[in-house]
Amino acid sequence: MSSSSSSSSSSSSRSESNTPHLQGQAASSDTPSSKNNSKQNNKAPVTPAQRIIPVFDHSDKANSSRMPTYIRQALTHKTHFAATAASVHENKLVTVCEEAHCPNRNECWNRGTATFMLLGDTCTRACGFCAVKTGQPDKVDHSEPARIAQAVAEMSLDFVVLTSVNRDELADGGAAIFAETLLELRTMNATIGVEFLTPDFRNCQEKAVEIVTDVLLTAPFSRAGKNAANEVRLIWGHNIETVPSLYKEVRKGSKYQRSLRMLRLAGEVNRVETKSSIILGLGETEDEVYQVMQDLRNNQVNRIALGQYLRPTRYHLPVKEYLSLEQFSVYETMASELGFSWVKSGPMVRSSYHAED
Repeated sequence: MSSSSSSSSSSSSRSESNTPHLQGQAASSDTPSSKNNSKQNNKAPVTPAQRIIPVFDHSDKANSSRMPTYIRQALTHKTHFAATAASVHENKLVTVCEEAHCPNRNECWNRGTATFMLLGDTCTRACGFCAVKTGQPDKVDHSEPARIAQAVAEMSLDFVVLTSVNRDELADGGAAIFAETLLELRTMNATIGVEFLTPDFRNCQEKAVEIVTDVLLTAPFSRAGKNAANEVRLIWGHNIETVPSLYKEVRKGSKYQRSLRMLRLAGEVNRVETKSSIILGLGETEDEVYQVMQDLRNNQVNRIALGQYLRPTRYHLPVKEYLSLEQFSVYETMASELGFSWVKSGPMVRSSYHAED
């Protein structure tokens, strides 16, 4: 998250290892141990709810305060949750909703929507804020695009968000799977709306853009239905995540200018709109957030999401501040005045939250 565009976190003795520790029931203990991992091996396979213990450890750092009452998971009484879960799991798909512990999963799955995560559930980086596990990824599954198209058909979706883990070991960073999935979706339904939330494609940005551009030029596309109001063929998101001064701690291994360049290259593709997201509450200042928004606009970014950072586990970076609702309104006004055409700003906002709006 990805994001799916996740990257390395701040350094600690635990961050020297690239091998994730299975969390399972051992997550309730203060310190991961080989004894707990041994016990886990005798149990059933780890479920999405039983996450891994990250390769870093910030458990000695407390959050700044208790979570305010206005930050809470949306609870609904709709009936699509089970059907969404069935389509995802029966097609053996991965979602960022589960892997990143998204607080909006209940709401979105009840609405019959999900953000599909390509290229497996194991990331080659380790963001200090991200719940997706770090380790050695499996081989690329080239049947995944067809299975996603099948799930989308079962769920009767007319808008799809595709994200992925970082796959820095691949020559194209995984761009081909994004392109193949887009082709499968548009071949099935030429009117379907598609949003990418990609990594920064370190060392292969031009190649990644070329791969996606080639498919955009050849895949079926119609402006019928929801696409009638404009000619945007793809929304290409890449999350800037935080302000430059916090990159070393929050996104170690990523570079602020590289992320801006990724967005600029994507924005130069004909009929593509770009999007980014900032997570707030990690220690940034208002002036820094405003500068990031300016930088995004200067690099052709059209859409922005701003949300509150919520600590996935005690091992992740602590929350430095819970922003007030008034502050989110301030940022929304700033973004609108800077010329963003699509703005979402609020505590529970995530990059793909209500992306179809």
